Amino acid sequence: MNPAGTPPAEPAPSPDDRRRWQALGVGLVAAFMTLLDVSIVNVAVPSMDRSLGASPSDLQWVLSGYALTFGLVLVSAGRFGDARGRRTAFVFGIALFTLASALAGLSPSPAWLIAARLLQGAAAGVVNPQVTGLIQELFQGPERGRPFGLLGATIGISTAVGPLLGGLLIAVGGEEHGWRWVFFVNVPVGVLTVVLGWRLLPARPAGPPDHRRLDPVGVLLLGAGVLLVLLPLVQQEWRNPAKWLLVPVGLLTLAGFGAWERWYARRQEPLFDLGLFGFRSYALGSLIALVYFGGFTAIFFIFTLYLQNGLGYSALVAGLAITPFALGSAAASALGGRIVDRYGRPLVAAGLLTVVVGLGAVVVVLDLAPGGVPVPWLTAAPLLVAGLGSGLVIAPNQTLTLSQVPVRQAGSGAGMLQTGQRIGSAAGIAAVGSVFFSSLAASDGDFPLAFRHSLLLAAGVIALALVAALVDVTLGHRRHDERHGRHDSPPP
Repeated sequence: MNPAGTPPAEPAPSPDDRRRWQALGVGLVAAFMTLLDVSIVNVAVPSMDRSLGASPSDLQWVLSGYALTFGLVLVSAGRFGDARGRRTAFVFGIALFTLASALAGLSPSPAWLIAARLLQGAAAGVVNPQVTGLIQELFQGPERGRPFGLLGATIGISTAVGPLLGGLLIAVGGEEHGWRWVFFVNVPVGVLTVVLGWRLLPARPAGPPDHRRLDPVGVLLLGAGVLLVLLPLVQQEWRNPAKWLLVPVGLLTLAGFGAWERWYARRQEPLFDLGLFGFRSYALGSLIALVYFGGFTAIFFIFTLYLQNGLGYSALVAGLAITPFALGSAAASALGGRIVDRYGRPLVAAGLLTVVVGLGAVVVVLDLAPGGVPVPWLTAAPLLVAGLGSGLVIAPNQTLTLSQVPVRQAGSGAGMLQTGQRIGSAAGIAAVGSVFFSSLAASDGDFPLAFRHSLLLAAGVIALALVAALVDVTLGHRRHDERHGRHDSPPP
């Protein structure tokens, strides 16, 4: 205590400390903007249809093309940032994203809009691994928990708030052309992010610059494998069952990628170091992320369909109905990032269990509630609970998964993690959406029944992620006991 009896003032943060938090802020804005465009466009589909006269196939490409090209470039872009510096890749990606957003908003035809969305998705795939790699580079050890918590909150909010923001922009811009503002809103934010990113992000890579070739064969094999796996998942308009043959071909291509990377790693730095999967934290964390995103993102897809197509709510009300999940996710993500080093993977398991309980409560209240009560009011509390659980999953799991990844591989490691998330999202939407529409057809248009069936499937997928988390917790306890010599032995 000082003579006045008051506690001494904490030292002011150094200029370098302020700068790294400012750089993180720029990265989070970029992550929010690019991830928002995964979900914000869903509520704009009717407006696009009226304005451009797009066919169902065109609209499917507008929605899924973004996710497709997003997933294709993640690992390659992450490796480039590791080798040549994140600032260059980040600024290029944001500039391209801003240009593609402007082109999408100006679209005179469906073909133009599809091309702009494909370009926009590729740009988003360039940006996102740089943000995660930036956290690995600027923060060390336990102090990474807070920035990863903020990133987790950004992911949760951007995914859940997309329909709400889209509904607001369409309400302001008009029913016919309001969809254009969904893209135009990115332009001023993108220009400012380019300027600040160039000023604040580190100019050089974390280690010595790597000017060797960036494994072009690996880039080709990984891109082809991801494309073959994702294409039948995101293209629901393709009715021919033969499309599913692309999935095993894609998996074989990814196996070829793995074999190539093992061979290439004996000579030069590979596109992705498969040795990262030797870390239990990375292997099981990646599996949890893949499976969780398979259930997590599908929830918003079917809930929006249920509210708008089934119950006749506006895009704005549908967006507001999902807001409790976003609020819960944001609050818990910030907390989860701070306490993940104390509790580890059990925190993720607790979050997954909370999500499953929250989604189960949604089904129960819809079954038992009296008629006449608006569905958004009924689902607000259980969705808030599910959102709180989600906030304890995404950020802590990402922190734990990347905890042992060397900084020089942070971008490619994060890129592979996010590629799994994209594949999980596409597979989850395809499977849960299929149950939704088949239930709808079998029940002669019973939207509540279709929603309940598909939501239970989404909860079941998340329960599989919970099983993986519990396996990790069990293995962690066993290793801890072995390290301290506490072997259980049978009684004499």
